[in-house]
Amino acid sequence: MKPVRVGLLGIGTVGGGTFHVLTRNREEITRRAGRHIEIAWVAARNTARAQSIVGPDIPVVTDARAAVTDPNVDIIVEVIGGTTVAKDAILTAIAHGKHIVTANKALLATAGNEILSAASNAGVMIAFEAAVSGCIPIIKALREGLAANRIEWIAGIINGTSNYILSEMRAKKLPFGAALEAAQRLGYAEADPTFDIEGIDAAQKLTLLSAIGFGIPVQFERAYVEGISKLTEKDITYAEELGYRIKLLGITRRAPTGIELRVHPTLIPAGRIIASVDGAMNAILVKSDAAGVTMYYGAGAGAEPTASAVIADIIEVTRLMRAEPEERVPFLAFQPDALSDVDILPMGDVETSYYLRVRVKDVVGVLADIARALADSGISVDAMLQQGAGDSDTNETDIVILTHRTRERNFDAAMARLIQLPTISPQYARIRREDLG
Repeated sequence: MKPVRVGLLGIGTVGGGTFHVLTRNREEITRRAGRHIEIAWVAARNTARAQSIVGPDIPVVTDARAAVTDPNVDIIVEVIGGTTVAKDAILTAIAHGKHIVTANKALLATAGNEILSAASNAGVMIAFEAAVSGCIPIIKALREGLAANRIEWIAGIINGTSNYILSEMRAKKLPFGAALEAAQRLGYAEADPTFDIEGIDAAQKLTLLSAIGFGIPVQFERAYVEGISKLTEKDITYAEELGYRIKLLGITRRAPTGIELRVHPTLIPAGRIIASVDGAMNAILVKSDAAGVTMYYGAGAGAEPTASAVIADIIEVTRLMRAEPEERVPFLAFQPDALSDVDILPMGDVETSYYLRVRVKDVVGVLADIARALADSGISVDAMLQQGAGDSDTNETDIVILTHRTRERNFDAAMARLIQLPTISPQYARIRREDLG
């Protein structure tokens, strides 16, 4: 049977990993796909470096847009990243009838509706397992393995850099800056780590999971995003003393009035399996009505773990190339004309419980003042603890409070009242708390 020919856009970390795994496991991949898969050409800016990776027998080109129109190529694999050249190349390839495999979560999160619509209209496939959590087959699980279920919520550690930093802060009692520097030395964090530590990368991935889990359009612009850069080792220690771990979680949940879509540091009970996921690993929990809670764990990044997902998509596209479009699994799990227009909830409408640390004057009545301010906003206290003896120089101490569930706008109103009190410092730490049971 005629080989399937692949055009590879990019030969960086993921592109290089894809080439090496395809080459090393050629026989196994052919047996699974039913056809030989070969790379027709590689598009790269640095042609000398690219040629040194793929050897002299595979052409290397610089013009990605011209390459994707090649009539002898069946599948375009996009691993260059970004949202400009990649978008133009993918839309051009779709217009020329090419199937697409991409690892580009940023592009899909921001322009996914346009790209998926174009692919649907052209009758071609677009596969993107590698866009979320590396080698973890979470998209396949949501689209196929849990297809009989009504998804209730998805919660996950979906950024390895942030998870590594938080793990180091907890294990070694490091401040955030020192843990970030360690992550950069080991290559887990970029020189500019903003996308990772401020939650943007996780929110892009969560946006795709939410769309697939609930059958809604991709809506990255509606996500609430909060990173870990303001976390202190003090709060990580206090949380542990209370029986919790702090993780940067992406959470999307079906609520009575809409869909929650949020990324932020979260207290998780230490007894939950996901609380023990440390280092740069990823883990995702899915709660569905029939299957209950299922967990998916693995490397969320890296050359060959991500290449594993890219090649799995290439194999799947190869198997289904001759199938009619209506016989294929829909891109977002639900039929395109059956997507829901349910709203993404603003953060003020989200219900959760909270960890609150406030610095207070160590005087009689301050605990009662705090409890009264919370009660006036309809917030009940689960636990209230004084952490350590008061500072003899300032006569101040830390009070840590765990609340019961309440709407975020109620909590914000309570804090606005609290910080007006003369005994309360205006600087406080607020971390949301989830049971994930």
